[in-house]
Amino acid sequence: MPSNRQAGLVRLYAASALACLLACAVPMPALAQDVSDMAATVPSGSQMLLAADTLVYNNDNQTVTAVGGVQIDYGGNRLVAQRVEYNRNTKRMVASGNVEVVNSDGTKINSEHIDITDDFADGFVNALRVETIDKAYFAAESAERMGGVLTTFHNGVYTACEPCEDKPNKAPTWRVKARKIIWNGEKKTVRFENANFEFFGFPLAYLPAFEIADPTVKRKSGFLIPSIVYKSDLGVGVKVPYYFALSPTYDLTVTGTGYTKQGFLGEAEWRQRFNNGQYSLKIAGIQQRDPDAFLDTDAFPATAGHNINSGEIGDPNKFRGMMGTQGQFAINPRWNFGWDVLLQTDKNFSNTYSIDKYGSSVHQSSVYLTGLNGRNYFDLRAMHFEVQEDTPNSNISARSNQQPWVLPTLDYAYIPDMSVAGGQLSLNANARVIRRDDLDQTYFTPYTPASGVQRVRGIEGESGRLTTEAGWKRSFVTDNGLVLTPLLALQGDVDYVNASSASLAAVNQMATNLGQQDDMRSSFARFMATAGLEMRWPVLFSAANSSHVVEPMAQVFMRPNEQYVGGLAVPNEDAQSMVFDATTLFERDKFSGYDRVEGGSRANVGLRYSGSYNNGWGTNAIFGQSYQIGGENSFAAPDLVNVGAFSGLDNTKSDYVGLFGVNSPNGFAASVSGRFDEQTFEMRRGELKAAYTGLPVSLTAKYAFIQAQPLYGFTTDRHEVSLGASTHLAENWRIFGTGTYDLQESLLVRDGVGFAYNDSCFTYLMTYSQSRDLNTREVSQTIGFNLSFRTLGDFGSSSSAIDSIQ
Repeated sequence: MPSNRQAGLVRLYAASALACLLACAVPMPALAQDVSDMAATVPSGSQMLLAADTLVYNNDNQTVTAVGGVQIDYGGNRLVAQRVEYNRNTKRMVASGNVEVVNSDGTKINSEHIDITDDFADGFVNALRVETIDKAYFAAESAERMGGVLTTFHNGVYTACEPCEDKPNKAPTWRVKARKIIWNGEKKTVRFENANFEFFGFPLAYLPAFEIADPTVKRKSGFLIPSIVYKSDLGVGVKVPYYFALSPTYDLTVTGTGYTKQGFLGEAEWRQRFNNGQYSLKIAGIQQRDPDAFLDTDAFPATAGHNINSGEIGDPNKFRGMMGTQGQFAINPRWNFGWDVLLQTDKNFSNTYSIDKYGSSVHQSSVYLTGLNGRNYFDLRAMHFEVQEDTPNSNISARSNQQPWVLPTLDYAYIPDMSVAGGQLSLNANARVIRRDDLDQTYFTPYTPASGVQRVRGIEGESGRLTTEAGWKRSFVTDNGLVLTPLLALQGDVDYVNASSASLAAVNQMATNLGQQDDMRSSFARFMATAGLEMRWPVLFSAANSSHVVEPMAQVFMRPNEQYVGGLAVPNEDAQSMVFDATTLFERDKFSGYDRVEGGSRANVGLRYSGSYNNGWGTNAIFGQSYQIGGENSFAAPDLVNVGAFSGLDNTKSDYVGLFGVNSPNGFAASVSGRFDEQTFEMRRGELKAAYTGLPVSLTAKYAFIQAQPLYGFTTDRHEVSLGASTHLAENWRIFGTGTYDLQESLLVRDGVGFAYNDSCFTYLMTYSQSRDLNTREVSQTIGFNLSFRTLGDFGSSSSAIDSIQ
């Protein structure tokens, strides 16, 4: 047995050896540290704990040896081995026998034998396995570390796939085998020399040399994985991005895309982060080789000789480009400021070239200020909508120039914390100023000006409105469970309209068509007062295996008539969507915005039901009707878009509305809803939905029917069926597809199919989809694919080609 003095030396030498071991062995998987970096991970004053079956100090050989179940804990790091020996003369430490080093951050190093110098500047490891904290894995027959910077693996293997627990010797989904793997801790790169890329154990490609970023490094300058894109008017394109990691807070990505038909597209995106937010700036441009490829004289014969997107025919150097910026900053915990702005040379550039974050068919540019504090909300923003389309501006269906500038819109809601007269007081305000350069109107079929104006969806000129509303409500519960909720509300508007002569003429023509008076005013004020009472009586029924709640419900709202509507005096910009169904039956105001206000006295009556069963199933239902009991019916009074026409509310007795739904614990859910004529019970609107989510099959089905609404812009019935399915063919494989069929037009509008493989380290996705234009029946086809190797990168087409049927 060693003496006390020798035991003290054992601790001293073992501590020195452990410090050397941890100072160098742990940085290896981090790939971005040297010896000094490791020292910082061990807290100062850390105590070493050494446990072993036997400690031997050999004074003649100047060695200290721990044998049998060795475990050394130091600063949150741990070394486990069967034997650890430190030689004072050679200053080398050798750990052998199932060696495992576990860093404080979870990184693991496994080997049968580790032989290093005390400062780990040079050394080698035999039969090494490394598991990084982000589940990337290295293995090698041997490894060397030189100069405290480079670690070289000989006959090494790299993968980001977790080993199979049942079959640890089974080849991972993918791996890279290389004669040399050089890990550069200074440059934070991993270089592979004489490498083979294997997929499911089969070699696919020989790579003489390639380099990737350190798997634990999130930001590293270098080329990103390229991708392939295709469009009929652009040709095949190869996109190659290069990333500049300029600092921890800002970076730059430059992308070049070569198209076989249109030439070279250049893109650059600058991003910068701050403590309270971030912003980005993106620019893109191209000198088009073949602008005439965008011309469609069959669809737009009036534009023959003129290129919709690219200027005059025969202009091969036509430049197209964009500049966009986005940002969001937190002023303080309650207030946020941000923007999203797009500027481009023409209305369809970003959509044509699928510019990331700006390529949607409708892009909303906005600048906003928002505040949120408890139940109080403030939102102020300016907006403009860019409709990216290839329709000529002169065409009657062009929408881009008809989109308004909203300068600005304001929403404010305030609910005091304390009650008022025992109830809840709420204050709301809304304001908007809208300016439009072109008149937005539709015509009767056929869609020509000679047929007469059908709707004026937006006036050319400027209009503004300020709306304020105060509301109060309080609930009382009687002894027999009846819930009574009286409410009071007062709303006031101040409006102004500065319409062009073309807008006034269109409004006058529409009024003539409807037999109404043209009463467009330059300014006016409105008010609406409401006194209401809601009555609910929930009744619980319990059975042996279920419980049910039946709730009869009625509402009465007393109001004066809505002002200025019948004379077509008020532009309707924000209340153009009118849907009356079971979900809106008990809404106090069923219009979707502030430009229209429901007037006259009305009663809503219905029944709500919910049931729950011991086997996990659940049911719910609602059914009811609405009645105009006094004053003028707002839904029967036309406005500039005829929003109330054929809504089911335009008669004294509304249509019936109902909904029934069911859900189960095994993933099945279904619902059916509809609106039915109040006399004949004929269906006016209906929807049937069903879904099942489980293994190995997931299914969705939807049928929708909407009866014709000629004055609202839909001259025929609309029937549509949508189906979707996904099934797992094996543990990681699935196939999926979707389809949408228009029963009225007898046309398969959209369809697509795809298959995918997905595991912890690899994803493969391929899709094929078709879409058809309802008017021209023209078919557009899209193929999308994506290969994703974790830690290596992605390769494939744009996400829009895949998301369409996902």
